[in-house]
Amino acid sequence: MKMIVPSILSADFTRLGDELRAVESAGADWIHVDVMDGHFVPNLTMGPMTVQAVRRVTALPIDVHLMIENPDRFIEEFAAAGATHISVHAESAVHLNRSLQLVRSCGAHPGIALGPAAPLSLLEWSLDYADFVLLLAVNPGFGGQEFQPPVLNKIRALRLELARRGLSTIVESDGGINEQTIGQFAAAGVDAFVIGSALFGTTDYPAAFTRLRREMERGILSAGAR
Repeated sequence: MKMIVPSILSADFTRLGDELRAVESAGADWIHVDVMDGHFVPNLTMGPMTVQAVRRVTALPIDVHLMIENPDRFIEEFAAAGATHISVHAESAVHLNRSLQLVRSCGAHPGIALGPAAPLSLLEWSLDYADFVLLLAVNPGFGGQEFQPPVLNKIRALRLELARRGLSTIVESDGGINEQTIGQFAAAGVDAFVIGSALFGTTDYPAAFTRLRREMERGILSAGAR
């Protein structure tokens, strides 16, 4: 199953409840929450209270991306707030396996996030502990950036490694995914597409979902034809 995951970083926070209900009605599969601490990345965003607010509005899975230092300190709080999926950066976790095990012990699905410059080798000893891997296609910290094409090769390499290990791990990607690029991500092997400004910047969410899924399917078909 291919999933479209709206990122509320690009939503209108003055009417967040309405935004969440609108994207859920339009066909969202998960809701993505970007958490930034101003240290690991040069931006400050939201915390557990935002996740609690999102949970009160939607029953969809809540996918929390921790772009923070010392993620272990906050994992339990985000899980208690309603996060169903929590990803930690391999670049920031001191003991990545322990962090992933902590997420699972809190009842959430553990994920590993990698920035565009981080090598897949960082996953070598922890991939078996993760339910999903989030590969960023832009430098973390701000929405609305253009994606970095070399990440497509990283996605393909990850798919090969998952196949080699016989794992059904979900491959997620975030950064610069829009109607013009989603086909490339789909062809490379992405399962979950995090989309921010390309969705919340439109005025007709159902039409945007239709166009995104159409281009996604075209990408999948083009990959199968090669």
